[in-house]
Amino acid sequence: MAERTPVQHRVAVSALFFVAGLCFASWASRIPDIGLRLKLSEGELGQLLLALPVGSMLALPVAGWLVHTYGSRLVVLAATCLYAGFLPLLGWAGSFWSLASSLVLFGFAGNLLNISVNTQAIGVQAAYGKPIMASFHGLWSLAGFLGGAVGTLLLQWRYTPLEHFLLITGSGLLLTLLAHQRTLPLDTGPDAGGSSLRRPEPYLLRIGLIAFCGMLCEGCMFDWSGVYFQKVVQPDASLVTAGYVACMSTMALGRFISDYFTHRFGTKRMLQLSSALITFGLLLAVAWPAVVPAGVGFLLVGFGIASVTPLAYSAAGQSTTVSPGVALATVSSIGYLGFLLGPPLIGLVAEVLSLRVSFALVAGLGAAIGLLAARLKLQPTSLKVAVLP
Repeated sequence: MAERTPVQHRVAVSALFFVAGLCFASWASRIPDIGLRLKLSEGELGQLLLALPVGSMLALPVAGWLVHTYGSRLVVLAATCLYAGFLPLLGWAGSFWSLASSLVLFGFAGNLLNISVNTQAIGVQAAYGKPIMASFHGLWSLAGFLGGAVGTLLLQWRYTPLEHFLLITGSGLLLTLLAHQRTLPLDTGPDAGGSSLRRPEPYLLRIGLIAFCGMLCEGCMFDWSGVYFQKVVQPDASLVTAGYVACMSTMALGRFISDYFTHRFGTKRMLQLSSALITFGLLLAVAWPAVVPAGVGFLLVGFGIASVTPLAYSAAGQSTTVSPGVALATVSSIGYLGFLLGPPLIGLVAEVLSLRVSFALVAGLGAAIGLLAARLKLQPTSLKVAVLP
């Protein structure tokens, strides 16, 4: 087999990030439609979305161990195929409980994919010897933007969620099979393995808390931005997904340029700037729930959440005490809890109070990112060039 270049590895791993983002965005773009079809209230929809973190937590005890034991290349292939393969189950489900069980499977595969594909990204970044992690997450966000746009188009064409998801599954599996042979064959970093259930070291715990707040804000925008426009902003039917698309577009753009600004201004300043954008953007949408100001607010939120997760994952990969797979499993699991637990909690608060109050609370967690970043003692950020096999 011919030796692969770092560029080929980067393209392949980017493709897998794209598949992951496309699958999740396809589900997220049809949440309002599926909720209406199943006649779910905001509280019931919030309870239903708890199934995703349940699946993610079921994967938690084994995800880091699987990547460390079998390598991220094998795990990422299996996880991507499962993640894309489970998507049609979400469109086929015809009841609360059938959809909940399908979401558990979807969440399980999603956490395996999240950890294994980011382990691949850390290895490719080490080969480049410079920050490129945000660009991978930019592909995930670009897929989120395109997934939302495709969802809007197929909804207008009266495609059912099942038909929509089958198209995405076929495309995702094809792209995965084409990319797999060019993924990184061996992982980089310390050989220390173990379970991600161990008590995290203070360094990883602090990064995990930042990831938790950032990913909770991100999960809020994925799952509730469309619902917020539908029920609070109340625009024309053609603009219901405008807030979601606005946030995804700036999040994708922000991730493609954030590596440059991180190198220039430093990690702490980037996290504090991100915190300010998230907080102001959400408060603007809460205080002035009309199409233009809410849309502008969601644009700012997209820029704000763009760099939080890539910075957290990149910092986790620099741990000198555990392997990248285990370090990522630790930080990613803490952060992913925010991504998955946040949306159902928003639904529960909205049921008791209102959706605007829920978004105001999320703005507070956005502000917490800046406070946590101010006290974060970062490890050295220099990257050593790894020799690829």
